[in-house]
Amino acid sequence: MINSGKILKIARMGHPILREISKRVENPFDPMIRNLIQDMEATVNYMNCSGLAAPQVFSSLQIVIFRILKTTDNPAYELTPEYDPEGVPWTVMINPSITPLSDEIKMGRESCLSLPGFLGEVPRYHSIEYRFLNKNGEEEKRIAHGFHARVVQHECDHLNGILYPQRMKDISTFGFKEEMMRYYF
Repeated sequence: MINSGKILKIARMGHPILREISKRVENPFDPMIRNLIQDMEATVNYMNCSGLAAPQVFSSLQIVIFRILKTTDNPAYELTPEYDPEGVPWTVMINPSITPLSDEIKMGRESCLSLPGFLGEVPRYHSIEYRFLNKNGEEEKRIAHGFHARVVQHECDHLNGILYPQRMKDISTFGFKEEMMRYYF
C-alpha cells in the first residue's frame, strides 16, 4: 500500500476522546474518511506498530487499520508467544464488530501508542470472528486466532472508549516497557 499521507499526532491516556464511544461511519467514500485512512496508514508505518484506531488520532469514528508484518524489529511482537508469523496484510475496518468463537481466554503482553513506554498483561479471547466494511464499502468477515485476534480486539476497544489497562486483571503486570523487559520477560 502506498502511503503518502501525513503523520498524525497521537492522543494519550487521559485525553477525553479516548473515553468516548465512536460514531458509526455513514459514508465510507467520503473524501474526509479516505484522507483519514491514508493518514492513519502513514502513521502506523512511521510508528512501526500493528494498528491504530481513529480515536487515537482525535477522530471519534469507527475506523481501525492494522497489519501484522511477517518480520519486524518491534519488540512487542517478540514478547507475544502467539505471534502469527504468516502475517496479515493491511486491513481497514469501518464499523467493525467482534464475536468470540469460544470462552478460551489467553494472557498476552500489550502496548499502545496512547500509553507510550508502557506494557501490560491483558486477557483476550483467543479466537474471534470479526465483521466490518472495508475501505471499498464491501462487507467482510474473518476468523482470527492468537496475536491476530488480540490486535483486532485491542484496536476495536478504542472504538468503545476502552484502553488495555481497563482489561487487566493484575496491575502488577503493568509497567514501563524497559523495566518489564529487563526484569520479567
